[in-house]
Amino acid sequence: MNSFLERLGRAIRRLLSGLGRAAPPLGPDQWTDGTFSQQGRAIAYKLFVPARGTGTPRPLVVMLHGCTQNPEDFATGTGMNRLAAERGFLVLYPAQSPRANAGKCWNWFITQHQRADRGEPALLAALTREVIDLHAADPGRVYVAGLSAGGAMADILGRTHPELFAAVGVHSGLTAGAAHDLMSALAVMKDGPAAAPADAPAVGPAPPTIVFHGDADGTVHPLNGERVVAAALAQREGGAAVPQQSEGRSPQGQAFTRRQYADARGRIDVEAWLLHGAGHAWAGGSAAGSFTDPAGPDASAEMLRFFLAHPMPKRADKDR
Repeated sequence: MNSFLERLGRAIRRLLSGLGRAAPPLGPDQWTDGTFSQQGRAIAYKLFVPARGTGTPRPLVVMLHGCTQNPEDFATGTGMNRLAAERGFLVLYPAQSPRANAGKCWNWFITQHQRADRGEPALLAALTREVIDLHAADPGRVYVAGLSAGGAMADILGRTHPELFAAVGVHSGLTAGAAHDLMSALAVMKDGPAAAPADAPAVGPAPPTIVFHGDADGTVHPLNGERVVAAALAQREGGAAVPQQSEGRSPQGQAFTRRQYADARGRIDVEAWLLHGAGHAWAGGSAAGSFTDPAGPDASAEMLRFFLAHPMPKRADKDR
């Protein structure tokens, strides 16, 4: 019954939103606060709505902050709103509550928060659908990215809700199912995963995935980034096992290795950036935010490039 009422409510909001789409209001970019509730759980969020691109369904990027961060800090550090203003896409920043986790970490390491129909994945997916409906976003171009604990939750969302998220970005994060409680989380963060998780919540092929990780990360061991890549490759339906590899430096001098894996049609569907000498920080971010490394290549721009190259496959494409 609750599920039916939720679907009915979304349909009504979609209709009301569509009524105004022919003559959208013009004005400056909007940076708004919101609260969403589902089945007795509430979550606060910030939403960036650019003036550019009104009148047509726009992409939506969901950004999940790391521990101790909040949406404002994460938006400042990643610079994603600047890109959104330039390119005309929506950005949703859910806020983890200190009541849910004292460090404001997403609870990626607890089993109940690693399933599609339970805990934080269910809540975040429902919030995403709400924003799609209210703002007439393009349901075929919805993406999720995160840093650290947010990166781990982004990987979980991509694998538990592949029908919703067309691609995933994981920065300094961990793979879905890497831990099942706090002690195992601390161990895998310190030493890296010993083996592929035996009880990962994957329900099918992973969405296209882009990964950033510093090889000097002392908070989340770099092997965790490798495990995210390996898990994404393991869930693919065909494609190259040997990557196209290139070395480079950012304009600020940050060295990196980039690996790109092509799918069965030759399209890059898994991409990994290893940042040499970099720690636990968002590459290319602003020093005005926390956990950023301004010297790095622009992770936000590279994730956006990757995302927009991967709209949700149409049914006919999936069946080929």
